[in-house]
Amino acid sequence: MPDVIVVGGGPAGSCAALRCAQMGLNTVLIEREAFPRNRPGESLHPGFEKVLDELELLAQVVNSGFLRFDGNWVTRAGATTFEPFPNGGIGLQASRPEFDALLLECARTAGVEILQPGRALSPLLDGGRVNGAETSAGRMEAAFVIDAAGRGNWLTHHLNLEIETRSPRWIAHYAYLEGECPIRDDNPGFFVDDEGWTWTVRVRPGLYNWARLNIYGNAIADDFVPDELRGLRVVSPVQSADVTWRFIPQCAGDGYFLCGDAAAVLDPTSSHGVVKAITSGILAADRVTQVIKEDRDPDEAAEEFRRIFADWFAYDAGRLKLDYGRMFGERIAARLNCPSEASPRHR
Repeated sequence: MPDVIVVGGGPAGSCAALRCAQMGLNTVLIEREAFPRNRPGESLHPGFEKVLDELELLAQVVNSGFLRFDGNWVTRAGATTFEPFPNGGIGLQASRPEFDALLLECARTAGVEILQPGRALSPLLDGGRVNGAETSAGRMEAAFVIDAAGRGNWLTHHLNLEIETRSPRWIAHYAYLEGECPIRDDNPGFFVDDEGWTWTVRVRPGLYNWARLNIYGNAIADDFVPDELRGLRVVSPVQSADVTWRFIPQCAGDGYFLCGDAAAVLDPTSSHGVVKAITSGILAADRVTQVIKEDRDPDEAAEEFRRIFADWFAYDAGRLKLDYGRMFGERIAARLNCPSEASPRHR
């Protein structure tokens, strides 16, 4: 019987499983999709180094050929400025299909049993406690289940947990294009207009990604392409992602933890979604280890996780609300139901 079942093989799930294996726990990860899979390119701002180093992954990621950048070009009210990272920091532009596959393989190498493609069908419940999962490979009991399966909120729906919504319903669209766009080769671009924002970035040589969010309506033109990328060859259909701000207060409980987008979602302008997902996976894995190996009280561990995650969300949502107020005015900021800003707590 495994100690831990991790549902989802994205950054949160792979790193939660990797951390559990590093701590000596028998860990199974279930991922329903074959890799590589298409996801928007992810810009990792400075600070990612510390998180990856904690998992002994930094050298592998940095040496994998991902692009580096030292800030962003930002266009607001017709004026374009370059905003460098503080203190000369250098970010990393991750191609998500490659980045996700790398993290999952690192988990496999660490001893995680990976079922891919595989499905978690429903949680096993014993007197209200999550005690494993019914899976496409059969019934599987475990001391803990970590849901890192993203915005589908697998465990949240099965346990009927509350989802707090903090923004209008927002849908971001994105696509990939091939060709050459020299103006975008060094640093990403963020363009604010009256209707929303557009993000453009080179994710690897010859491959570019755009993302678009309309703040007053979720439809975009069928032929939408940022001006600077017109003429490039489209290599994927336009896809969409629900980036409505939301938070699950009961993100840890009896026998389970929620990580990454399964616990909270903010739109991509928060700028560190993947790093926060990885950090939440580490946080959950450490609490699971403390309960299993150090006899920590499980209710206390779950309560601490909920408190830390709530502080993170309040802090990030509060900062993002101020950004939206500056970009689009108080009419939009007033529609963002954010908790009071708090200092983020560390593990």
